[in-house]
Amino acid sequence: MSDTPPQGQPDEAMLDLLVKQVTEGLSPAEQRALDVLDSETASAYSRELERAAAAVTLAGSAKEQPLPPALAERLALQASEHFASITEVTDLGAARNAAADAARASVRPVARPAARPAARHNRFGAYGWLAAAACLVLAIFGWQRSPSPPVAPVAAVVTVPPTIAPLPEKVAPPTAAEERAELLAKSDSLKTSLGATKDPAAAGVTGDVVWDPATQRGFLHFAGLAANDPAVHQYQIWIFDAGRDKRYPVDGGVFDVSANAAEVVIPIRATLMVRKPAAFAVTVEKPGGVVVSGREHVVALGAIG
Repeated sequence: MSDTPPQGQPDEAMLDLLVKQVTEGLSPAEQRALDVLDSETASAYSRELERAAAAVTLAGSAKEQPLPPALAERLALQASEHFASITEVTDLGAARNAAADAARASVRPVARPAARPAARHNRFGAYGWLAAAACLVLAIFGWQRSPSPPVAPVAAVVTVPPTIAPLPEKVAPPTAAEERAELLAKSDSLKTSLGATKDPAAAGVTGDVVWDPATQRGFLHFAGLAANDPAVHQYQIWIFDAGRDKRYPVDGGVFDVSANAAEVVIPIRATLMVRKPAAFAVTVEKPGGVVVSGREHVVALGAIG
């Protein structure tokens, strides 16, 4: 059998130098001898030996933790299978030499000479021991390596539709009767009753008036006032101001009375400022009212004070 190692495998001389380079260091002459050998193969195996040495060094500084029973049993089984051929190992040096034999056998499948110099045997043993130790360290580190922290779940973004406040309920404006009641409750409002006249249209009419000088607002309240046809005639309100010519009372607006209306409340809409109200009257006029009344049909009249 040839002693020439297969292509890409180190021979004994190269292996000696590589092991010594990692474990002891080379002399200048030895370094020159290594440089002339297969540089690609030497570089590849030099890196493997350096990794093994580094793994052993890291193992010495790693925090000791007990191995799980399953991992310890598996490593023991692998070690027993690896060193099955070694039956009489009594010290650490012999164990290392046996490991080196197994490692070298896997690297170079050729027959090993019966006897080697002791120094060379120790270097091969160192390589085998480093390789076996590296396997053990990698197994331990693989078990001790902390699992990557779980990635925190990303909260789902839930789009909440904006809360739309309900529209405020429309408040109905107060009725004429409600506004009249407010004026009646005011102490400074002027109040007086309205009496029927001798006009035929005034038969059975009763009523009253309330007036607020401050706001120039007022209301008429009637019961028994006959219904009118707006196309024929309308009722018109007049306010007599003590500071004005009584021939020209202030127009207070026109209004209608619907059929079957038992009572009516009519707002007064004065067209001019009333400074000193003296009396209120209601006349029957043509549709739309008049500027100056002839007072032919006065149906209600009431004086203040």
